[in-house]
Amino acid sequence: MRINKFIAQSSMISRRKADELILSKRIKINGFPAQIGSSITETDIVLLDDKPLNSPSPKMTLMLNKPIGYVVSRNGQGSRTIYDLLPQQYHQLNPIGRLDKNSSGLLLLTNDGNLALKLSHPRYQKIKIYNIILNKDLQPIHAQLINDYGITLKDGVSKLQLTKIDDNNAKGWSVTMSEGRNRQIRRTFESLGYDVIALQRITFGNYNLNNLPLGKFKLINS
Repeated sequence: MRINKFIAQSSMISRRKADELILSKRIKINGFPAQIGSSITETDIVLLDDKPLNSPSPKMTLMLNKPIGYVVSRNGQGSRTIYDLLPQQYHQLNPIGRLDKNSSGLLLLTNDGNLALKLSHPRYQKIKIYNIILNKDLQPIHAQLINDYGITLKDGVSKLQLTKIDDNNAKGWSVTMSEGRNRQIRRTFESLGYDVIALQRITFGNYNLNNLPLGKFKLINS
C-alpha cells in the first residue's frame, strides 16, 4: 500500500495532507523518514510525530436519522450526542458535516477519508435537500429573491433553490443547496424576517433518508 493512502485511511485525512506530512518529515517508516511514493507492508511500523499509526480499519459508513435535541459531537457538554444513539463499535466513525441541535434528518458517519472529502469539500458541489417549515407564510417576493438572486449574508451570498412541499401551504418548503455553511438556511430566512421552526435533511449527495425511522441507523456501502 502507498504510504499516503495508509496515512489517509489511518487518520481520516486527505492523501494530499498525508503527502504534506511526509514532506515535512513528520512520517517515519521503521524509524526512517518516509518518502513520497513509498510503499509499505503489514510488517512495517509507521510513525506520525514519533507515535504509531494503527493499521486502517475496514471502511465503514452508516446513515443515521438524527432526531432533534442531539448534538453532532462526542462531547455534548450536558446535551445528548449522536453517539448516544449508536452502539460502541461505531463510536470511532466521524460525521460528515453537521446538523445543529434543533435540526433532524440524514447524517452520515464514516471512517472512509476519501468519501468524507468527496462529500464535504466545496469543489465537489454535492447536492443537499432539506424540508423546512417557517413560522409564517413565505411571501412570493422573498421566494423569488432567494431563488433568483440569493441572499447576502456576512460570509457571502447564500444560494438556495426553493420549491413548495404543498402548493396550498406557503410555510413548508423544500430547499436544495450545494453549499454547507454554518446555519446557512436558518440565517438566510432570518435575514428576511422568518424563523425556521423545523429543518430536516432528506438527501446528501447520492444518499437519501427514505423510510429510515427517526433515531435509527443503517450501514451502507460507501
